[in-house]
Amino acid sequence: MLFQTWTFLLFFTILYFLFRSIKNSTGRQYLILAASFIFYGWFNPLYPLFLLWIIAADYIFLLLMEKTGKRRLFLILSITNSLIFLSSFKYAGFITSNINELLVITGNPYRLPQPDILLPIGISFFIFISMGYVIDFYFGKVDREKNFGRHALFVSFFPQLSAGPIARASGLLPQLQHWDRGKGSDLAEGAYIFIRGLFKKIALADFFALYADKIFGNPAQFGSADLVLGALAFTWQIYFDFSGYTDMARGIARCFGIELMENFRLPYMAASTGDFWGRWHISLSSWFRDYLYIPLGGNRKGKLTESRNTMITMLLSGLWHGAAWNFVLWGFIHGALHVMGKLIGRFRIIKITPVFIRRIVVFILIVFTWIFFRAESGADAFSYIAGIFNSGYAAPSMPLLMFIIMTLCYLYGWFKEYGLLNFMEKPAVKSIASIIMLAWILIFASSDASDFIYFQF
Repeated sequence: MLFQTWTFLLFFTILYFLFRSIKNSTGRQYLILAASFIFYGWFNPLYPLFLLWIIAADYIFLLLMEKTGKRRLFLILSITNSLIFLSSFKYAGFITSNINELLVITGNPYRLPQPDILLPIGISFFIFISMGYVIDFYFGKVDREKNFGRHALFVSFFPQLSAGPIARASGLLPQLQHWDRGKGSDLAEGAYIFIRGLFKKIALADFFALYADKIFGNPAQFGSADLVLGALAFTWQIYFDFSGYTDMARGIARCFGIELMENFRLPYMAASTGDFWGRWHISLSSWFRDYLYIPLGGNRKGKLTESRNTMITMLLSGLWHGAAWNFVLWGFIHGALHVMGKLIGRFRIIKITPVFIRRIVVFILIVFTWIFFRAESGADAFSYIAGIFNSGYAAPSMPLLMFIIMTLCYLYGWFKEYGLLNFMEKPAVKSIASIIMLAWILIFASSDASDFIYFQF
């Protein structure tokens, strides 16, 4: 069930009125829990079974950690269960194909059968939500939720189930434990956030996708100008697609009185690659920082160890995004840029370089890294980049309107970064903006709902 469909609107409307009519907090919790499983099962009837496995397993592991005192043992078992479950669904085909390639290289005639496994939508998200909870309990950062229903609701809360944000137990569980029916202001603010996200997806992301898909579909037939603009179009497509989903998820949750964590903060205004990851997919980057980078030693054991930890973290982040070498390469490039950025950041010439110049340079670098993310393979990405520098110049085929909108999006980021658009946070301005965006969606939106890019992760 996609957020931008009439089916979801009906689902939400019925659910919201039922939620408001139930006076008992426990009743509201079980209503949303049931709705979350219905929502997830709408994609595929088998999906709730996969979700229930992670929920039940980690609930039992948490219970055993508390009752037996063998916290480390059951932490290891929980993480092992989650990683095996994730790897079986998401990486089995990738591992099998690479083993078969090695067999070809070594001249071995044997081939492993390629598994045909259903990949549940959002599997990486709900596994990381649950895994983070178990790790936090192990380190004494949160208490164990003894109510199984509330534990299940924390992991399966439907707004964030398909593509995040990756909630932390310390932030979401207390809200679920003391959950009232919300206020009228929650509904108004939630509706605004949702409409903003819907507009990002339909009016901007899907619009930029028209050109990005055209260029990346057959880059060999386009000149350098089109290839550059195609990379820029995808840069904006993936931002509006993913931040649009996050806005919709946060808006839906806010309507029910729940605040989900912010996941984007003007990422294309970053002044370094480290700054970029502090602004892009914040719930994931902070997850890898807290549960991988810092336990590895972070920056506490010298520059060499810090660089190693950075590369490991970014490589695994790349692999998290997809079971393909181009994602691993994308993560490696980000890791290398981050390490190099820290090394050269000590030089005076970098320190005295105006921030606005650093922002432009970082934006250009990010655009190039997205090529590796969007391409079908690493080889395709390198061919695409080679085409930018080797193809002859020809007049670009991008519609002028798309180029203007792209430019306005970038300027909007600058204005907002420097606080020139703070007036847009006023309730009256939000109301007017909501009406305009909703009118555009109703008049111009296509009846075909497209999946969100991050559903595949």
